Amino acid sequence: MPYTFKIALRYLTATKAQTGLLIAGVAVGVFVFIFMSALIGGLAVFLVQRTVGDIAHVTVEAPSRDPVSLLPHEPNILVVEQRATTQRNQLRTAGAFLPLISAMPEVTATSQQIIGNGFIVRGQATAPVSVTGVEDNKVSAIADVESNLVAGETLLTNSTVIIGRTLAEDLGLTVGQVVRIRSERDVERPLVVGGIFELGVEGLDARAAFVSLATARTLFDLPQGISRIEIKLADLNQADAMAARIAAETGLETSPWTEGNAQLLDGLRAQANSGNLIKAFALITIVIGVASALLLSTYRRRSEIGIMRAMGASRGFVVVVFVLQGALIGIIGGLVGAGLGYLALSPFPLPELAPPGGLPIDVRQGSYGLAIALTAIGAILAAILPARSAARVDPVTVIGQ
Repeated sequence: MPYTFKIALRYLTATKAQTGLLIAGVAVGVFVFIFMSALIGGLAVFLVQRTVGDIAHVTVEAPSRDPVSLLPHEPNILVVEQRATTQRNQLRTAGAFLPLISAMPEVTATSQQIIGNGFIVRGQATAPVSVTGVEDNKVSAIADVESNLVAGETLLTNSTVIIGRTLAEDLGLTVGQVVRIRSERDVERPLVVGGIFELGVEGLDARAAFVSLATARTLFDLPQGISRIEIKLADLNQADAMAARIAAETGLETSPWTEGNAQLLDGLRAQANSGNLIKAFALITIVIGVASALLLSTYRRRSEIGIMRAMGASRGFVVVVFVLQGALIGIIGGLVGAGLGYLALSPFPLPELAPPGGLPIDVRQGSYGLAIALTAIGAILAAILPARSAARVDPVTVIGQ
């Protein structure tokens, strides 16, 4: 093996310009592979962050009030009880299982909420609003309201409300002004605008209003219980598994964020498949380049190969020499391309911190090791055909040429 390695290295260094161009071509292919991995991965993180960053990863609610069969064992008689439509699903014993959920290592934040619809009134102007009652110290537990405030503060009291910027502009509201919120239960309360936020989500900026839990209980006539618990996870990709686990341990209905974002997931899968196709073409280009260069080297060194064969070198020896050439080209080109890729991508901010309109490249998802490994394997496979061609050289025929 040391002797075959020495000959392979000698062949590569004998034509430095050709070898340098070949390694450069491999490095460019690896760079494209890494760039596409970082771009596609970063774009996925960026889209998910912008779409899911301000919503719950898992939502826990009370079991739905479906009609109940009163005579389940009578096959010919069906009697059902329909509960009153004025009754609302609510979690009455949230305190019993909330510590269990909060203690799960995958959970980073929980938020008890009371939700309902209503109207916000200022003078003669009225606008529909979605009211969310939250704990006073957890306004930003799910949606990062605090980091996206444009005026005021997130401190909630029983007499304050936090609203979106679009809603505030529509009604001409500023911090400190008094508005009236009338709920779907026809309960009305005057509240002071304590803060104005802009999350960049039209549905929230134009319709959302956050109040304290105590204020929400009054507005929606809910003296006990809550509407739901929203949960944030350390890894939002674990939402499906965590939703199933929480449902199994609490007996409550759980909904992962993926249920309402099927189109987003389909788009991300299509995007990933497109990226994989581009990376595959980059690898194919590397294989073709290495194979063609080694075939040319085989043709030029036919006489040398014939001399080696005449001196007793086996066909396997010749095959190993050319396969080693391919491996060296793949490994060196892969390392150079990966190094250049990392250096070129490092200055880009992470997708979570990328400014609007920026290029969402994630240097963490460059797949550097995979790029080097696939390139080395591809180069070795590309060298097999030239190696077999070299091994079939007839020493008697080529030495005299």
